[in-house]
Amino acid sequence: MSAPEPAENGAQQLLVVIDPVARRTDGESVLIAKDVLSAGASVKICLPDGPEAFARALARRGSRRPVVIGDDRALLRMVALLHRDRELGSGALSVVPVGASVELARSLGVPTGAVAAARAVLDGVVRRLDLLVDDSDGVVLGGLRIPALPTRGGAPAAPSVWDTCRSLVRTLVRPPPGAARTHRLRVEADGVLLSDLDEPVEVVTVRSHGGRAEVVIRTHASAEPRRASALSVTVSGADFRYRADARITGPVRTRTWTLRPGAWGLTLPAEAGAYAGPGGG
Repeated sequence: MSAPEPAENGAQQLLVVIDPVARRTDGESVLIAKDVLSAGASVKICLPDGPEAFARALARRGSRRPVVIGDDRALLRMVALLHRDRELGSGALSVVPVGASVELARSLGVPTGAVAAARAVLDGVVRRLDLLVDDSDGVVLGGLRIPALPTRGGAPAAPSVWDTCRSLVRTLVRPPPGAARTHRLRVEADGVLLSDLDEPVEVVTVRSHGGRAEVVIRTHASAEPRRASALSVTVSGADFRYRADARITGPVRTRTWTLRPGAWGLTLPAEAGAYAGPGGG
């Protein structure tokens, strides 16, 4: 870990991007975080009204360290934009979680209280975290899961809005064995076949841990999951959707995720030095 470097005048230079959703849902927390940051650093505040303005503000940050006040989607947007511009390795970024969905930020070690998170931005240390990058240049910070879709008449059904909602529920509560749905998926880790199309799969999860991608495959036929560790994971088969962090993507027929160890830096509380959560190296 390393501490954020101050500017020549001794004050940290921050670009604070306040996500519009955070402003609408919890203006009080946004104001508290802004006041704490402004009291401890040289701050430029940006209030984008949408994704394009968000991207423009980030591109014009200059030497200022980017800080986003917002939920998990705002954090993902910032990382994705910096990755797209190949600037993730140029410095650390920070987040003050505000909004309804902040589980990803919490899992990465960021405090979820406005004051504590803002203090971590100012006084914390930078930890390099792993990144999963897919073959469409999408990024995954925490982990991804491929759940089975409902079937009708023995064939995979085209997913509806309600199917998507139910799949979200199944990511939290595994269905009883008798109600388990399965996919016909081919899963490879570093080119080694882990599961083929002739073996029904209930769920596949991939998560970065310690510089590797940890793969877990659950099948209807076995109570014990199949596990592997790799740098590259490819899943293919019939159209499938997957949940990566706070987003659902698909349908796709094949996708490859490649682990990039220590690809990005996140400012975390100094006392979190022993943290070894998702993406930790």
